[in-house]
Amino acid sequence: AAVPTDGLALLLGVLLWAPWRALHGAPLTELSGDQDFQLFLQRNLEFTRKIRGDVATLQRVVCDTFQLCKEEELLLVRQDLDIAQVPLEQCHRRTFQPETCFSQIRAGLRIYQGSLATIRDLLPGHAGLVETLQLDMANLSSNIQQQMEDLGLATVTYPTENQDSLPTFSSRFHHQVGGFFILANFQRFLETAYRALRHLASL
Repeated sequence: AAVPTDGLALLLGVLLWAPWRALHGAPLTELSGDQDFQLFLQRNLEFTRKIRGDVATLQRVVCDTFQLCKEEELLLVRQDLDIAQVPLEQCHRRTFQPETCFSQIRAGLRIYQGSLATIRDLLPGHAGLVETLQLDMANLSSNIQQQMEDLGLATVTYPTENQDSLPTFSSRFHHQVGGFFILANFQRFLETAYRALRHLASL
């Protein structure tokens, strides 16, 4: 088998073994010199910022339309709902591993992409924004998949339980609260994904 170049070997070594906390000292010239990888990170940091902004817009609409604005006021109702937080623990462990982090991001994007159908039903007047958001999520997932292949990273497939089944709600109010928590959870998911990409960009 061909031996990877020293630069790629070091890049993968640092990615695989870097602790989640930022590394101190001078930047690694081999990492910062990998222009394709840095370009991928910068482009997708911007992309993730855009997605976060669109989710925030939908959160404001839910707040203005249904007066559902504060999470702590809705925690009791949440207990009656089947709304799970998609895990991203591989993206903030001290033994940060890009294969599993990137794979968890992609799995989560797929789940939230489906969950946004709940938001489209809830806010039919904003269906265009929801569909744009779903397309952006698909593109971000595709970008990550392509970068993993370019780096020679193994793709880890996480089981996505009930991926195709949307949550069902017993009342219109529960539907509204469910939409609120889907967006809140998705925003937290995006913040973690954004920090993971920013961490890699800072190495």
